[in-house]
Amino acid sequence: MSTIYFQKQPRIVGWYSVAGKKESEGPLGKTFSRIEKDEYFGEKTHECAERKLFVTAIEGAIQAAGIEPEIVFAGDLLNQIVSASFAMRDVGLPFVGMYGACSTMALSLINAATFIEAGAAHTTVAAAGSHFATAERQYRTPLEFGNQRPPTSQWTVTGAGATVLSDTKKSPYAVTCATVGRVIDYGVKDVNNMGAAMAPAAADTLERHFINTKTKPADYDAIFSGDLGQIGEEALRDLLKERGYDLGDRYYDCGKLVYAVQQKVDMGGSGCGCSAVTLNGFIMDKFKRGDYHKVLFMATGALLSPTTCFQGETIPGIANAVVIEEVTE
Repeated sequence: MSTIYFQKQPRIVGWYSVAGKKESEGPLGKTFSRIEKDEYFGEKTHECAERKLFVTAIEGAIQAAGIEPEIVFAGDLLNQIVSASFAMRDVGLPFVGMYGACSTMALSLINAATFIEAGAAHTTVAAAGSHFATAERQYRTPLEFGNQRPPTSQWTVTGAGATVLSDTKKSPYAVTCATVGRVIDYGVKDVNNMGAAMAPAAADTLERHFINTKTKPADYDAIFSGDLGQIGEEALRDLLKERGYDLGDRYYDCGKLVYAVQQKVDMGGSGCGCSAVTLNGFIMDKFKRGDYHKVLFMATGALLSPTTCFQGETIPGIANAVVIEEVTE
């Protein structure tokens, strides 16, 4: 069954987001828990800075929750998820590494909620993050190369977000169900056009979610995709219209929300940190203010690696979706 219903309704009891200077200058800047304007975060390398982003987000969420978790589910974009795993040396909690590319925030939430549903833990943490400079070095070219970015490209978000889930009832915000993504590949090969590569997977996940849950877009206060950007958002809307679903004005893409047009990020934001900081900043703030009561949060990912790209492979996509809603029981 691709859609999971959480009978225990794990509650979101704490959240925290930390973002970089460029992200703080965008429309969502005031919703982040912490802004770090030094791209090195006081460290010697960008990779070390990314690890520190993770530690800051996870420890911040735990402190906000006021409950000591038993296990952490987290991941990032770098080879063998070194940012998350190295960060966990400092956090010191049991750790399950996650890799869903930029869909990792939703993937981590699904696993964190499933552990609670199964009775394997009472309190868990889901986290994801990325750094612009580290992603450029790994997937494209180091910043020192100074190459010109094509207009279809997106800007990897420097930031991390963490969410604490618990089987307690101290919070009204619950993860109630989730739809696990399938790997979908429409043959896109351009590493600078992630939106086109991920949109088919996003359409597949949303369609299956609506069918399995017998819901429609109007049943949600908002529907978020992770980082499709402008091209991917338009493609997703078109693909779903062909299948009988009009997303209308309830649909937003985190990649388009996080930056302003004048920041010149081409098609928008991307990276694991894109949906992570939006969820643990903007979206949860909306819940807390009473603007949202039920949201479909779908993080999207492009499952490429430098090796597969050099070998001429296409870029498969995946999208994982989680329903977060305010409950009364």
